[in-house]
Amino acid sequence: MTIAPVAVAFAADAPSGGIGGMMSFAPIIVLFAIFYFLMIRPQQKRAKAHKEMLSKTAKGDFVVTTGGLHGRVFGVSENVVTVEIADNVRVKVEKSAISKRKVKGE
Repeated sequence: MTIAPVAVAFAADAPSGGIGGMMSFAPIIVLFAIFYFLMIRPQQKRAKAHKEMLSKTAKGDFVVTTGGLHGRVFGVSENVVTVEIADNVRVKVEKSAISKRKVKGE
């Protein structure tokens, strides 16, 4: 019969819900808010700006690929861009591989 009082003693020490339970989640919520505003949100803004830049890429623009190739856009399709890197030297690259774009008039 010594087991029952020990079980009751542990049950009495268990925290009850209410405000005490909410305060234990407060640090987790604060950390999530910090990660959101310092990491997730800026990354979403950069991705949106990159996607917009890719959609505006047109023939004649000068671009730089993620691999470091500099050239002039010769043709654009849905997912592939043909870049002329030298006279009569054209390479096809994925549209997502373009890191920078400079319009021909700039």
